Order: sequence, then C-alpha cells, then structure tokens
Amino acid sequence: MSEFVLEMKNITKTFPGVKALDGVQLNVRPGTVHALMGENGAGKSTLMKCLFGIYKPDGGEIILDGKPVKINSAKEAMDNGIAMIHQELHPIRFRSVMENVWLGRFPGKMGVVDHKAMYEKTKELFEDLGLEVDPLALAGEQSAAILQMMEIARAVSINAKIIIMDEPTSSLSDREVEFLFKIINRLRSENRAIIYISHKMKEILQISDEVSIMRDGQYVGTWPAVSLTTEEIIKQMVGREMTNQFPVREDKPSDEVVLSVRNLSSPLKKSFQDVSFDLHKGEILGIGGLVGAQRTEFVEALFGLRGIESGTVEKDGKEYKARSPRDAKAHGFALLTEERRATGIFGILPILENTVIANQKNYAHLGVLNEGKRVSEASKGCKELNVKTPSLETLIQNLSGGNQQKVLIARWLLTNSDILILDEPTRGIDVGAKYEIYTIMLEQVKQGKSIIMISSEQPELMGMSDRIMVMCEGRVTGFLNKDEYSQENIMRLATMFASHNKSAAD
Repeated sequence: MSEFVLEMKNITKTFPGVKALDGVQLNVRPGTVHALMGENGAGKSTLMKCLFGIYKPDGGEIILDGKPVKINSAKEAMDNGIAMIHQELHPIRFRSVMENVWLGRFPGKMGVVDHKAMYEKTKELFEDLGLEVDPLALAGEQSAAILQMMEIARAVSINAKIIIMDEPTSSLSDREVEFLFKIINRLRSENRAIIYISHKMKEILQISDEVSIMRDGQYVGTWPAVSLTTEEIIKQMVGREMTNQFPVREDKPSDEVVLSVRNLSSPLKKSFQDVSFDLHKGEILGIGGLVGAQRTEFVEALFGLRGIESGTVEKDGKEYKARSPRDAKAHGFALLTEERRATGIFGILPILENTVIANQKNYAHLGVLNEGKRVSEASKGCKELNVKTPSLETLIQNLSGGNQQKVLIARWLLTNSDILILDEPTRGIDVGAKYEIYTIMLEQVKQGKSIIMISSEQPELMGMSDRIMVMCEGRVTGFLNKDEYSQENIMRLATMFASHNKSAAD
C-alpha cells in the first residue's frame, strides 16, 4: 500500500506557444493539507486541471492509492474521489443551495427527483459540517463564504478523498477564514487530503502540513511546512530573494483636492450611506472593511454603475455626476472591478482586444481602426506589467488569474485616467506580481494620478496607502493616518457598528 493517496509523475502539458508543465511531480499523503505554491503562470492551476480531468496531460502518470488511473473528465475525477473547488465560484444562481450541492447526482425515480429527500439529505450534510445554511435559499443570494461552504459540502457528499481548494479565502473575512480552517481540520481528521493553493503566506504556514513549490511550469521541491519561513517560500517561488514586500514611496501627495465627496447615499437603505471624504492629487486612499461593508457598491456608484439618492461629488472643483460608466470615463475615472472573470475580462477575446477595449475611440479615425497603434500600445502595456503570454492573440481565458489581472490594469492605464479606482487589485496574485503592480501604482501617483484602493489584505492597506478610510455596514467609521496604522485599529473601525449592535442586543 502506497504512503501517498496521490502521485503525479512527470506531468507535461503544452499549449500553443508555451510549455505549461514540464515534468512536474506531486506526492500527497492522506489526512494532510498539502499547499501548492508558485507565481502566477507557474502551472499550479494547469496541474490541478490535469488531475481533475479538465485538461488531458501530454505525458506523465497519475496514481491514486498506488494504482495508475486515466482521468478524462471531471465526472471521472469525482468517480475516483477527487473534488475541486475553483477560485472563481460560479453557482447556478437561480437555483437553491441544495440543488447546487447535488447537481446532476441526486438519484431520482423514473426521472423525477425527490426534493423532500434531497432537502433532508442536504440538511443532514450541513449539520454534520456545522453549517447554518438554509438548503432552500437561492444560491445567487448567498455570500462568497456560504458559496465556499456549499462547494465543500458538495465535495463531502461525493465522499472525496482528495479535495482541491484554489484560493479558497480570496473573498473571505478573517472570521470566515477561521471557520473554513475548522472545516479543513475536520476533513483532515477524517483522513481526507486537501490540496491547498494560495498566495497568502500566513495561511500556508498556519494550515499546511507540506508545501510543494512550482516555478515556470517546473517542480522546485517539497518541504514540511514547519521547516519553512515566508522569506524561504518567496525565494523558492521567484528564484531570488525579495527583501521588501512593498516598494518605498519617495514622494508625497499634494495638498490639492481632486475629488470631494459629501454625504453620498444609495437609494438602497442597506447599502452605503452618508459617505464623505477628500482625495488629494497623487494620493493612494485605501478603503478597508469587512465583507458587507459596501465598499464595492460605493465605488461602483462613483463610476456610474449604481444609483445615488443624495449627496454631492466634485471633481477638480466642478460638480460631477456619473449616470453611466461612459460619463465616468469621460471625466477621467477608471475602475478595476473586484471580480475579474465576471465583470472584467472578455474570456473569448484575445489579449489584444481585452487590453485596448476601454480606449478604442483613440484608435479610430473616420470609422477605421489604426491596427498598428492598437497592437503597439497593447504590447507596451502588457510588457510594462510583465504579462506572461506567447502572443497578444492568445485568448485571455487561457492565462493564469494573475496575468489576467495585469492585462486589466494595462487596459485602464492606457486610458490615461487621472483617478484610478482599484477594487482588490492583487487578489489571487503572487508576491512577485504584487510587487510589480505596487510599483506601477507608485509610478502613477508620482505622475500626479490619484488612486482609490479597496483591499481586504490589511498589510497591503497599510503598506500602500497614504491614508485609510474604513467602512462598516455602508458607513464611514473613521480615517487612519500612517502613524495610526495597525491591524487592531483597522479591525476596531471595521467592526464598530457590529459591536455596537451586539452590545445593544445584549
């Protein structure tokens, strides 16, 4: 009997123009959390898609419990006890949670599903995992945390012995991460193996038993998690030492106010209310808060994507009203959205089109596009952000998540907007790529641009922001200057109304 529940040997996979996997190996023991790490484009997701039957390897061998297997589809993977929870969650939004859990698998009689039995089975499953979720609730109305738990419940329901989790905490608050780790520890105690992909070093060192690292499509090595430090992981991932997590800013913001927001409120009472602040020229204003703080809803309203009931906005001393994103762009605003797959990329279009699409009018003359200028500017933008791709004609959906994000940032930099709104700009991006994006941000503010940055990573907020505005339940609860930065201060403001409500309830 093999000591490993999974052995992947000499796995290779080539796409047009790029060798994604070059003789990669991975050995996973039962009852362990095995972290899989590497920069964006290192091949982590490709390797897991080969394991889950989404891609067919060009070479190599997959062995489960000591026996070689061929996995040609996701169904065959599940039949072999393998489940995969993808980074981007795509539930069937208009169906119930329980239907999403049992999709295509619940036994029926003569083609009719017994919904009562499905409800009871789902309720039993949730209670066993300690989940307080209504099986009949619509999936589309659930938080990212609930959707993650729904996917875990699906994995348990197929009795998976290997569960792949790709960036499972990218949309979760600290409390939700804590609960997820309790579930993971429960699964580990049941002798299930977890393959855990994340760029969050603290999480990796906290939850993992072993860590395997990949670089440029190749296997680097595997180490016990207890023997590693953050610095050593970064060194193995990028092939060099990185002494600073954040680049040093050498200039300071101007006193000039470029954006003045006063008492801005949504027509929806549970959304943002009475938001006021000033944004200075050359400033990075960070916005902190927990899931549900309405940060994204607020910046989408600034960009003309949501309605505004009351309040005023002035840009460069003049009244500003954005009735649509077109209005916002005309006034020099850019918005990098939170969910790149849902609201950012055009997956079936090549990198070229995705890069230039927000600036298209500048490449047209008398209705004719200047193709040379489009290609030149897209090439320059992607080169500056070090996008790893064989060509501009590669479909963006074939890039890693981090490279997709860099294309989207290049898209908005081409518009030469003077106010950049970046909603979770480094979500799902490795440390090397993060540093590149931070450097680009500092270059923009040095040129006199201003940035509003939403981030759920507190070190990032403190490392990159000139000031931090914190929101809770749709309202601004305070501002922090650099000498006031601490995770405790951010969390105090981020939970201010929740703690007040709890006290009142008590």
